[in-house]
Amino acid sequence: MQLDAVPPDVLVDLADIDLYDPATFRTADQHPTWRTLRVQAPVWWHAEGGGTGFWCVSRYADCERVVKDHRTFSSEEGTILASVGVGDAAGGQTITLTDPPEHALIRVPAMRTLGHAIVQQRSQAIRDRVVELIRPCADGEVDFAVLMRRLPMVLAGEFMGIPERYWDDIALWAGACIAPDDPAYALGRTPAQTLRLAHHELFACFRELVRHRRAHPGDDLISVLIGVTDNLSGQGRPLDDWRILLNCYSFILGANTTTPNVASHTLLALIERPEIWAGLAAPGATAGLVEEGIRWTSPTHHLVRRASADTELGGVRIAKGDWVAAWVASANRDEAVFDDPFTFDITRSPNKHLGFGGGPHYCVGAPVSRLALSVLFEELTGRFAGFESTGPLVHLQSNWINGLVSMPVRGTPRRQPAPGRSGS
Repeated sequence: MQLDAVPPDVLVDLADIDLYDPATFRTADQHPTWRTLRVQAPVWWHAEGGGTGFWCVSRYADCERVVKDHRTFSSEEGTILASVGVGDAAGGQTITLTDPPEHALIRVPAMRTLGHAIVQQRSQAIRDRVVELIRPCADGEVDFAVLMRRLPMVLAGEFMGIPERYWDDIALWAGACIAPDDPAYALGRTPAQTLRLAHHELFACFRELVRHRRAHPGDDLISVLIGVTDNLSGQGRPLDDWRILLNCYSFILGANTTTPNVASHTLLALIERPEIWAGLAAPGATAGLVEEGIRWTSPTHHLVRRASADTELGGVRIAKGDWVAAWVASANRDEAVFDDPFTFDITRSPNKHLGFGGGPHYCVGAPVSRLALSVLFEELTGRFAGFESTGPLVHLQSNWINGLVSMPVRGTPRRQPAPGRSGS
């Protein structure tokens, strides 16, 4: 989705709003739509054509409540618009599709692998892999969006123990699961066929990896999942293979929805604002860039929940069973929370974005993503004097993820790496 600066007086007609059609997000900036909703209808009923409708929540305070109040707004039946009206077949079985206390069954052991301390221990290995990943940028024009498809696999290789020979295939299959409507990920003749094929390939791959880890356990996330015991059921049984596979799928989709898209959109923001680049060469200067990049990109357009009880939201009655889409991309531009929200400001403080969600479902991979993005921009700003766009942008066709399919760029290498970089 395009990320333009929206004039304060730009509003659209409520009758023209369609936030369900994935094609809408490929061709236009949706921030005028979200601003209209914040101003005129902050809790608005979206009648999805031919199916179940859903509430659209657009203000920060309401979005924050929806993603944090798991007792009223449940994740168990689905967390994206594709689940509205039909639910998710994996409901109640994965880290994203369970609520507390069941949610802790997967989250607590996963944090031992993905927590801040462990991430810092592996920071040099991640840096080495990132340096190798961006090496093609020194050779001339490169499609940065395509290159960044590998970034989450660099992290998955380190934390999930996935061998490199699988990386490109998994990145393609994950992309097809995230955006089956996008031509760039078309594995079949229809989006439904693409989704089936991508699921088949991903689960076949994870079955092989789980079999290997059962025979050769390590300290990776797959080994951790194999060792989880379901004490909440009172039976003390280990997870069955299907539930392990579902959680592997959940983690790999989580990795592919945030980090690569923030990376591409943040570099694009810097290309459009070349005056910022020079100040980023100093050690430690990228921390504010990463947080603003996450807010600016809002890689996840929405997070869906289902009301488990009658409630009220923004003065509007929400009935038990209603579906609610919290448009976190709108919340991250809410004028009530962020000063001058349509300005890309790397000095913004505080920066309370909802780019990683919130509450019990706050992204378990946030420390990994922040480290990877910090390392990426430290290495890019240390090795290059700047970048320029060299071709048209192609935006992802998805109502869920704010991604770039293609982003041709060319970097200007520095004669010497800037101080504080690895120099490798």
